[in-house]
Amino acid sequence: MIELGRLSVMLAGAAGVSLGALGLVFLRDPAAGLRLATHRAEALPEVMANRYLAFAALAGLAVWHGDAAVVAALFTVLALMALHDAFLYARSGHIWGRHAAAGVFSLVVAGLVWFARAEGV
Repeated sequence: MIELGRLSVMLAGAAGVSLGALGLVFLRDPAAGLRLATHRAEALPEVMANRYLAFAALAGLAVWHGDAAVVAALFTVLALMALHDAFLYARSGHIWGRHAAAGVFSLVVAGLVWFARAEGV
């Protein structure tokens, strides 16, 4: 019989693979990604509201958990997301500064946490 801890990690890994595959579909064919995810373009503002609230909850939970590696990893991922958005907006001629600033801020947070962790703080 498989232990619950191992099962939960396996299921989390499967979820990560599924999310990554969906992300690749969106990169290749955004319309197909919307269909596969059953998202509607007109609902994007509400979807984004949920995403930002979820990111805020993840940040709060990472800080509450107090593990420097978790905080640094989360803010590294948030930085990559924000900088990718900035790149997409800049490439299409739209305003991109706020996304870039959020990405740089997140990189600073992650960097400080990694530095503090290396210093043993």
